[in-house]
Amino acid sequence: MRRTKIVSTIGPASESEEMLSRMIDAGMNIARLNFSHGTHEDHARVIQRIRKVSNEKNMPVAILQDLSGPKIRIGIMKKPVELKSGDRFTLFFDDREGDETGVSTTYKDIRFAVEAGDTILLADGAISMQVEEKSDEGILCKVVVGGTLSSKKGINLPTSTLAIPSLTEKDRADLQFGIEHGVDLVALSFVRRPGDVMKVKSMIHRAKKNIPVIAKIEKHEAIDAIDEIIEVADGIMIARGDLAVETPLERVPVVQKNIIQKCNRSGTPVITATQMLQSMVTSPRPTRAEAADVANAVLDGSDAVMLSEETTVGHDPVGVIQTMSRILSAAEKSFHLYWTPP
Repeated sequence: MRRTKIVSTIGPASESEEMLSRMIDAGMNIARLNFSHGTHEDHARVIQRIRKVSNEKNMPVAILQDLSGPKIRIGIMKKPVELKSGDRFTLFFDDREGDETGVSTTYKDIRFAVEAGDTILLADGAISMQVEEKSDEGILCKVVVGGTLSSKKGINLPTSTLAIPSLTEKDRADLQFGIEHGVDLVALSFVRRPGDVMKVKSMIHRAKKNIPVIAKIEKHEAIDAIDEIIEVADGIMIARGDLAVETPLERVPVVQKNIIQKCNRSGTPVITATQMLQSMVTSPRPTRAEAADVANAVLDGSDAVMLSEETTVGHDPVGVIQTMSRILSAAEKSFHLYWTPP
């Protein structure tokens, strides 16, 4: 029996009863609902389907509610623009539509979070800018690495510390929904400190429920406070997408191994996530590097691995899970040869 669990994110490609049934047969252990997308009605419908299919098959599948967290984004662009190295671009404090000169941001207090010389990353790190000066109107930046920018892309501040609340009003409403609909696990995005986890736990306890809380590690502040976060969290998710934007890319593998080792020492379940079999969104087979990535996550001591786009919009969610399961099983057979107790 395979020990490492498979977390599959549910989306347009995988939300039908037929597909959910096939995914469970293929080896899905946990169904992840990403609350950055969809309405409560959408999620209620998917939860009902998962429970129905799981009960019919007499095969337990846990439901993981993934809260959006305080993700900072740019506002609406009139149309996509191409930013080039050396361009000047302003993050405005008002709500104007964006163009080649600048765009608004969902986080108006960004003015207090950055200073001249700080780095601002847009579009999941594809675009890099350096702050030149602040004014009453906005933050003027110089584009260091250009790229195409369209509406609602993410903003990362790898050299700054934010004072933004860890639990937004949307998160609170979503969490209440999750509690009422009996989710089995809750993941909090963009955790920075142990207090962020405790806020979610307090809300759950006030509802007289006992739902485990998973802290997603994707901010540079969380890496600095990882020992304290592990102490209060029921589980850890290494969310390598934003983590690779918030920290230098070359550090991510080492950070991943370090966090897994700390979790193993403390007996805290740990999930390794993001782009594990990304090429299978469109390809029938993974790359050799992806197969090695999945296997190494097991050999390092991961308790679970996660699929995102592979099962939300991929062309063959069932095939992805089957492939993941085979790689996990093969790695587990050699686990005793490579794993050293923490």
